[in-house]
Amino acid sequence: MRRTDRQITEAEARLLLEAGEFGVLSTVSADGTPYGVPVNYCVMDGDIYFHSAPEGAKLDNLEHSPEVSFCVVGSTEVLPSRFGTKYESCVVAGRAIEVLGEGKRRALECLVAKYSPGFEAEGLRHIERLQGKTRVFRISVHSVSGKASPPRRAPGGRPTQTPEG
Repeated sequence: MRRTDRQITEAEARLLLEAGEFGVLSTVSADGTPYGVPVNYCVMDGDIYFHSAPEGAKLDNLEHSPEVSFCVVGSTEVLPSRFGTKYESCVVAGRAIEVLGEGKRRALECLVAKYSPGFEAEGLRHIERLQGKTRVFRISVHSVSGKASPPRRAPGGRPTQTPEG
């Protein structure tokens, strides 16, 4: 990471990942074309889960190469007079694998809990009706890194990490 003064800890990056509203899944096609698509997701046991239609470019790319990048952007604020932006983000490198059976159902239930709180009963009925028409993938997280500007501060005003230059 070039701007180590903005680096956040892995624990902070994982918290941002868990709290994010959506993420951008980046894959590569068989001809080398990069492809990024926003997806709803949830985090269970440290891994990322997302659902998909039964076919499409995202799935073609995952079949070609399951290695992915996943990015989440948290709070942002453009600062026009300072020609800058306050932001927080994290980037994950991992491998996407299709989830079947009970794991698929657990992931779909996790998505319902995240995106439709208060509608769990309706969500379970929705899963029953449509789980055969959707695919679910798990991204096994290999690495997580994150940045924030301004850098996050520990109690007492100290940076949470030491800038290296």
